[in-house]
Amino acid sequence: MSVPFDPAQHQASTVCLPPGSWATVLDCLCDHFKAISREQWLDRIARGRVLDAQGAPIDVGLAYKPGLRIHYFREVPNEKPIPVQEHILHVDEHLVVADKPHFLPVTPTGEYVEHTLLRRLIRRLDNPHLVPLHRIDRHTAGLVLFSANPQSRSAYQQLFPTRQIDKHYQAIARALPQLEFPRVHKSRLVNGEPFFRMQEVPGVSNSETIARVLEKNGEWWRYGLSPVTGKTHQLRVHMTALGASICNDPFYPQIVQGPDDYARPLKLLAHNLRFNDPLDGQERYFESRLTLDW
Repeated sequence: MSVPFDPAQHQASTVCLPPGSWATVLDCLCDHFKAISREQWLDRIARGRVLDAQGAPIDVGLAYKPGLRIHYFREVPNEKPIPVQEHILHVDEHLVVADKPHFLPVTPTGEYVEHTLLRRLIRRLDNPHLVPLHRIDRHTAGLVLFSANPQSRSAYQQLFPTRQIDKHYQAIARALPQLEFPRVHKSRLVNGEPFFRMQEVPGVSNSETIARVLEKNGEWWRYGLSPVTGKTHQLRVHMTALGASICNDPFYPQIVQGPDDYARPLKLLAHNLRFNDPLDGQERYFESRLTLDW
């Protein structure tokens, strides 16, 4: 009995071909993805890295048809290694918990494909079914949960939008003696400029963070941050709004140009997670083994 192809399990990307007058799927892909040369698409097709909706390799002359679903595997020529090492904290039939180091992306994006936490774990555990249940920034370190079993995936995915999971972070930033803690910071976050940054704007709040002071060390404090919502860069933007951007943040309050400085990581750590397991109701608690040095 054949098993239906699931592109998500095989880490393939999917494109639904747009309306147009191309003769072949190849012509459409070349025009739609201008950063990828025709020679590269020909090479991928020849190696069976471009598939039809059923998961079968396409022929180079496959006729174009609007709405046709095509799966393809992202590749980055000469991908630069990231010299950091992830650690696996827990593995069972349904769940994998990993400690992600700073600078390592969770999933393939931009110039990173193989050097991502997801691809590394798939290779280490020999499990192509791994799917991250949530994301943390490339610059942030700490806990990431992965679903290891498609049969139970939806139960774990529901923990996040229904806010049934407690997430706690630690951050090091400048002291804020003029403010009272603990405190709640709410704001409206929208996409900013450039596209990868977020910004606060007037309007109904869509983000909320609870901030505490865990430890004081002169002009630097260790903060405990509990995101009630999960907006992109939420903790980084909220700390900047309070007047204390997280130490070594390359995006806030200003963009810092240049390559990654592995000696100066963002001082933000996804420290612990707590939830009731949706399968058996047992309380689950995971804590990062990583630390933020002063």
